[in-house]
Amino acid sequence: MGLDWIGRLRLGTGIVLFAYVATHLINHSLGLISLAVMEAGRDVFLLIWRNWIGTALLYGSLIVHLILVIYSIVRRRTWKLPLREVLQVLFGLMIPPLLALHVVANRGLHELYGVNDTYAFVIASIWVFDPAEGLRQAIAVVAAWLHGCLGMHMWLRLKPWYTRYYTPLYTAAFVLPILALTGFSSAGREVELLMRDPTWLVRLREVVQWPSNEAIAFAYGAQRWGLWAMVGVLVLIPVARYGRNLLDTLRGAIAVTYPGGRKVTISKGLTVLEASRSAGIPHASVCGGRGRCSTCRVRIGRGREHLAPPSAEERRVLERVGAPESVRLACQIRPTHALDVIPLLPPNPEPQAGFEFVRALQGNERDIAIMFADLRAFTRFSEKKLPYDVVFVLNQYFRVMGTAIESEGGHVDKFIGDGIMALFGLKTDTADGCRRALAAARRMGLAMDEMNQSLADDLDEPLRMGIGVHSGTAIVGEMGHGGVRSVTAIGDVVNTASRLEPLTKEYTCQLVVSADVAAKAGVDLSGFPRHEVAIRGRVDPLVVYAIERARDLPAPAGAKAKEPA
Repeated sequence: MGLDWIGRLRLGTGIVLFAYVATHLINHSLGLISLAVMEAGRDVFLLIWRNWIGTALLYGSLIVHLILVIYSIVRRRTWKLPLREVLQVLFGLMIPPLLALHVVANRGLHELYGVNDTYAFVIASIWVFDPAEGLRQAIAVVAAWLHGCLGMHMWLRLKPWYTRYYTPLYTAAFVLPILALTGFSSAGREVELLMRDPTWLVRLREVVQWPSNEAIAFAYGAQRWGLWAMVGVLVLIPVARYGRNLLDTLRGAIAVTYPGGRKVTISKGLTVLEASRSAGIPHASVCGGRGRCSTCRVRIGRGREHLAPPSAEERRVLERVGAPESVRLACQIRPTHALDVIPLLPPNPEPQAGFEFVRALQGNERDIAIMFADLRAFTRFSEKKLPYDVVFVLNQYFRVMGTAIESEGGHVDKFIGDGIMALFGLKTDTADGCRRALAAARRMGLAMDEMNQSLADDLDEPLRMGIGVHSGTAIVGEMGHGGVRSVTAIGDVVNTASRLEPLTKEYTCQLVVSADVAAKAGVDLSGFPRHEVAIRGRVDPLVVYAIERARDLPAPAGAKAKEPA
């Protein structure tokens, strides 16, 4: 069985166990209504889980999940982990010793001694007769729920829709165990009152078929054996890890080289992500090194020819982000020879980094539309105003123009002084990008008129701007250093687009659009003045259209037609 299937099996069994715990807590919560409602909910709960299918699924998942967790611990080369992963492991290790007696005293006595483990029986046993066990159960509920929630969060945070539903899901995860514990406590007080009636207690013993001393002794004995078994496992884990590390040492050591020439010497068998963690090198890993998110991806230099080919799961993730052959997942590659690597994402990326703008991040050639916009005579305006007024007006301008661009699917590349550079078609094709660029220019013209009206009392004269739009093939990728990184474009088409915007001064207009953009967008601009201009660096002149007011552009087919509010 490959590591891909191991990861999926661990996830699948974890989901089954999470579903069991969630339905169990919901059943506990019914105690807030009454013990009778709690018992009725138990009938539904048992219908789901206490049949041969539910039993096989539940206990099979429990055994397989425990084995896979132990395997992952043994297989792990370093304990330098993010706090969330440490907490998940600790909560998981707390569950077996806390739940051992509860499992044996309920399902075990039911199957072996015919005990009818009703809620009244369970509550009476641990609320009245063994309060210490009741405290252990409360701790077990919290540990099991937190372990499951951390695991689900690590999985779901890679889903594009998760951020939209994070708040209600987080609220439910926070509220459910509180409801369960208070429901159980409420039912406990009800049972405590009922037990004052000797008749009710006799009737309970008859309905439950109260366990004999032999059965009770069996339950506590099974608990002790279970705890000793876990102690044995916990002892064997470091022994197994020591043996594996010894084997790695015998296999030899290799050097992994990072940017700046930093070398990390590791034993063969470690992943590059584990190498980073062991050396304290910050390395992105949203999914915790499970090969799901792609955020740990690295560009491989020297030594790539010695790496094993990507598994089916790794290949699927790499194809999703459009990675070239030189890019691999650091959590999946285990170098056997010296290797040079370059991490491609900052150490603390957002989960969306695994699926948003991923192709652009790698760097590739794309046919896009580029827009440059600039305020006219803003220097003269700023000389007559207080700094506060200048910043206020400029921020208003950036806000309304940025909204116009983004509402048409454009990407604001950067603000340059009082200018704006925007890209269109990053996620679609060039025709759609050109249509949206023209639609955005139209929106910007309308927005400028509205802004001048709203700021009429603050302006000596209306603000004016110039916009230039061109399209062609550019190199697109995430560029920069450290925290100052952004998706941008470079190339001759960008230089050409930047030279169209100043032409608005020469033609006394608000917008200059290249004929290439009009043709790709399928928009007829023949009604506007046509010019042939010489662009430095180009052999042939460029045909452009000069539009006096951008708002006079026809709404391109396929673009959003809604006007600014």
